Amino acid sequence: MILRITRRALMAFVCTTGMVLGMPLLAQEEALRIAFIPQENPEKLLGDIEAITGWLGKEVGAPVEGFVTFDHAAAVEALRNGDADISFMGALPFVLAEAEIGAVPLLSEVYRGVPNYTGRIFVRRDSEIQALADLEGRDIAFADPISESGYLYPLSEFERAGLIQDPGAADEFFGRVFFAGGYQQAMQAMAEGLVDAAGASQYADLLLTPAQQAEVTWIAESEAIPSHVVIARPGLDEDLQARFVQAMLKLNEQEHRDKLRYLYGPDGYVVADPSAFEGVRDMARQYRFLK
Repeated sequence: MILRITRRALMAFVCTTGMVLGMPLLAQEEALRIAFIPQENPEKLLGDIEAITGWLGKEVGAPVEGFVTFDHAAAVEALRNGDADISFMGALPFVLAEAEIGAVPLLSEVYRGVPNYTGRIFVRRDSEIQALADLEGRDIAFADPISESGYLYPLSEFERAGLIQDPGAADEFFGRVFFAGGYQQAMQAMAEGLVDAAGASQYADLLLTPAQQAEVTWIAESEAIPSHVVIARPGLDEDLQARFVQAMLKLNEQEHRDKLRYLYGPDGYVVADPSAFEGVRDMARQYRFLK
């Protein structure tokens, strides 16, 4: 049986408008609207949005507005309806949005010099769990059922190890499977002993306290996954889109790198390569998210 840990209600549509300083706005140009998806503390995210939209508005030369959506599905719906022009999104939600509404990849996050990362299976060091086979009959928490690094790729390691035949067989192998609502929630459940393992991003242990980080380790790692991507709705004005991309690439420059902390904390951005997502598209078809 799959159980869900209810995530806290979030401020679903809180708007902050960026002020444009030192650069005249283009005449009668509408605001560029950016949807942000909470990964940790939504209250902190609201402050980050206010800080980054002000800077982006100055660089883009147009008003920039940011708002928080409840989840990826809400962000895609905002893009579909024209309530959002841009959104930050994981690789799997992007390929689903690409298939559903024609979403366009603009930028990929860079971590430690590369635009990809992995998913891992984390356990407590004192659990004596040393291999994936040791998790038979035990409880595991994944981040989200549409998370590539927090579900699909970590679970696929159990298939590669021959422990389950397909995703539908997970319930037969594990004791219970939980979807915790995010990396941090899944990792906390594991660290606090509520479950025996967690499937999450390779960097998810950084969401724990230093003391907790010392108490956990990982026992399996997936193949490389494209990093989170910045996407645009189809039909967005090409000039406005290009100015946004150029502004975001300025964050790679030393004088602007401090602002990356307002955008989920990557090391920088590169122009997205649509072909880099082929593996994710294949995974989405395997898990029947795509036909």
